[in-house]
Amino acid sequence: MRIRVRQRLPILLGVVLVFAAVFLVIQLRRHAPPEPARLLPTGDAFVYINFGWIRRVNAVSQLPPVSHDPEYEKFIQETGFQFERDLDRAAFAVHYPAVRSGARPDTVSEQPRFSEVLEGRVQSDRLVSYLKKISASVDSYRSVDIFNIPLEGRTLRVAMLGVDTVAASNHDDPLVIRGIVDRSRKLASPFAGPAFLRQYYKEVPLASLAWGVVRVDNADNHFPLANGLWSLILPKQSVLVMSARFLRSLTFRAEAIATNEEDAHHITEQAGTFLNIFIAAETSATAQGADADVKEFFESLKVEQRGKRAILTATLPPGFLRKVFTEAPAEAANPGPDETDPHSRGTRLKNRPSVAK
Repeated sequence: MRIRVRQRLPILLGVVLVFAAVFLVIQLRRHAPPEPARLLPTGDAFVYINFGWIRRVNAVSQLPPVSHDPEYEKFIQETGFQFERDLDRAAFAVHYPAVRSGARPDTVSEQPRFSEVLEGRVQSDRLVSYLKKISASVDSYRSVDIFNIPLEGRTLRVAMLGVDTVAASNHDDPLVIRGIVDRSRKLASPFAGPAFLRQYYKEVPLASLAWGVVRVDNADNHFPLANGLWSLILPKQSVLVMSARFLRSLTFRAEAIATNEEDAHHITEQAGTFLNIFIAAETSATAQGADADVKEFFESLKVEQRGKRAILTATLPPGFLRKVFTEAPAEAANPGPDETDPHSRGTRLKNRPSVAK
């Protein structure tokens, strides 16, 4: 009997260790950024959108259809890919402009660069044919074709990572897109991905349909938001974590993580002041102040401080989203009637949308 127990003990121990390892990997993957985001290069800001889940929960079912300009319509006809229908997941990295060692000031770009990984229902053959047509040249790297597309004074590099995954980057350094290819060829790991993103992804609420992690540095003149409203609300250095979840309504959350409680208090006070000004201006300017959806949105706006964090939350009812994306553009697209016509003026005020443009 003892011999049987001794023989089975190593087997049982091995099974327990295997289950423990699987459980650990699952837990790590739950707290790791999604795979498209883990393929991204080092960046200063990251954005992720799960369009598949958004469509599944009908989070934007009441929004108007996307209009197709001639260039986009041509892209659809040649590739068979329609972003609002076929794109499932998208991850973006933003590269802030920086002064390179030895570079002349007039050669420093004032615009950020972007890298992205897109997943969706792709017709590979048609997309590759389209990319070949518009590319100036094609590089081969690790058996992957990288299409170099001249676009607005820079080069957009596009690579097919798989049958359903496409990577692109307009970064000046061609090694950026090659790094994405390298990471896509390695076994997926919960520890992979940019260090800055891994550090703050744990702050993103579970089940977020979309989120963003942004490094804020208003002391850097090359920071894209160093001037203007953002510089008044977000002082010096901080990290902004934004997310959107759909429960019964779309819930938005923005959390500014400051370096100390004093800065967090400043952010809270400034954000609260601007919100009060916005609400007061909108309420006095609209003729539909009693609109239930708009009222619910305004009442949901909340700013609070928790230690070194300033947190803004808001609820966007489906009716409010519909007004934002339909009524306001409709008014902008159709010029208003003559200001001197009293009858027309009354009609215009009556139909004025209840949200700010």
